[in-house]
Amino acid sequence: MKYEVKSQIMGFENTLSINFDKIDEMFATIRDSEQEDISFSLVNPYVLREYSFEIPLSIKVLLEINENSKLVVYNVVVIQDPLDTSCVNFLAPLIFNEENQTVAQVVLKQSDYPSLGLAESIKSFRE
Repeated sequence: MKYEVKSQIMGFENTLSINFDKIDEMFATIRDSEQEDISFSLVNPYVLREYSFEIPLSIKVLLEINENSKLVVYNVVVIQDPLDTSCVNFLAPLIFNEENQTVAQVVLKQSDYPSLGLAESIKSFRE
């Protein structure tokens, strides 16, 4: 599904739209709509752990989020072999508003979310 990028995504600084492809309940990918060689793997954080954060008002406005919005949250994952050694960035979630096909990335302060890491191994949640 194609999404309009409403604020810069790290690594996708010049990207205006992305294609989001859900692989299964745990993994998905995003690709730049114009430059298909630019892509990231994503993971559904809720499959791995308890995960919550406050969406800043600026992102709520950009994505036109209201109390009835259908949102999906994913985090960038660096895939490794074996898969359980892959690392997840829990401090920069991507917020997808499925109702209007918009997406933005939130960059969280680690001081506000000390239990979340920048590069946490999937293995630490699967044991």
